Amino acid sequence: MYRARATVDLAAVRRNIAAIRGRLSPHAACIAVVKADGYGHGAVPVAQAALQAGAMGLAVTTCEEACSLHDAGLARGALVMGPVLDEQVEEAVKTGAAFALWSPEFVRSVGRVAARMQTRVGLHLKVDTGMHRLGAAPAEVPALVEAVAAHPWLELTAVMTHLACADVDPEFTRSQLGVFRRTIEPVRRAWPQVRYHAANSAATLGHPSSHFDLVRCGIAVYGLSPFQHDPAGDGLSPALSLSSFVATVRDLEPGDGVSYSLTWKAARRTRVALVPIGYGDGFFRALSNKGDVLIGGKRYARVGTVCMDQFLVEVGRDAPVRFGDPVVLIGEQGSERITAEELAAHAGTINYEITCSLTARVQREYVGVPSHTDELEDHG
Repeated sequence: MYRARATVDLAAVRRNIAAIRGRLSPHAACIAVVKADGYGHGAVPVAQAALQAGAMGLAVTTCEEACSLHDAGLARGALVMGPVLDEQVEEAVKTGAAFALWSPEFVRSVGRVAARMQTRVGLHLKVDTGMHRLGAAPAEVPALVEAVAAHPWLELTAVMTHLACADVDPEFTRSQLGVFRRTIEPVRRAWPQVRYHAANSAATLGHPSSHFDLVRCGIAVYGLSPFQHDPAGDGLSPALSLSSFVATVRDLEPGDGVSYSLTWKAARRTRVALVPIGYGDGFFRALSNKGDVLIGGKRYARVGTVCMDQFLVEVGRDAPVRFGDPVVLIGEQGSERITAEELAAHAGTINYEITCSLTARVQREYVGVPSHTDELEDHG
């Protein structure tokens, strides 16, 4: 018996990487984004599966995430895409990490560390093409490229950008890609060895012109739709299922209310089942009185307020629901299926947040692990 379990199918991760690679031209490669503990799926197992399936590299947001991958035995250094403090650089450099770059201050900072360690460090120059979050303005790019080229221990490995609306606005995406192409044109002429990447999952699936030399896929690696619709439509296989069990059943009379604030009251004689998972596990309170679970291959509606540790579903007096029955919150049971996208729609959010919010109280279980996991295939 387990209270709450997220089962992650690593075979699905490998299938998703294969599906992504199948969309790319022969010269392009895929970087798997495993930040935020692999979007709640577990960074290390997902990274292993992605590399086994042919991902050429990994990307994270923080130095700590890069170090965690290295400490777990993944020899391939990750791309650190987020802001980095000076005191974090040295530890990350030891792992072979590359860094996103968008300021002359960081060139000086990482340059000092690289020179002191006498270690060559790769940099991915990030260009702000319209998202206005992180990145150098196009006019600043030539000076940054020259600054990196002038340093004996720094190497301009790639130039990148990030697309703000690839899932919802094709016109703005085309505009960003146009800015990116114009910005990188002189770099391409002067440094032919530099690679270029712009595509996130949505662009990889929906905008083939954005692929360049590399794509950076996060949500699609996990079999979730960047467009918030059924991922099967994009040939993706959801990797994560979330389950619990029926902890108790209780008969109610008309007018009886349940859970905090009695936000739901029985309209008839009925029965409710308690499921021991709640917002303390990352199952949102916003799902109160919304959506269904699967028990015995049938859908039953959530009723009442989702608590920190549990919530209730109405099963009716005649349903064959008993203590210990498995309850599926995300995933398949019988012929029924509940997706992370369905939960996200009920909660007024996106599938990214559904899986990233799962806390450490939720037990992780991994299936689809190949027998040769100790011998990672390094597909460069």
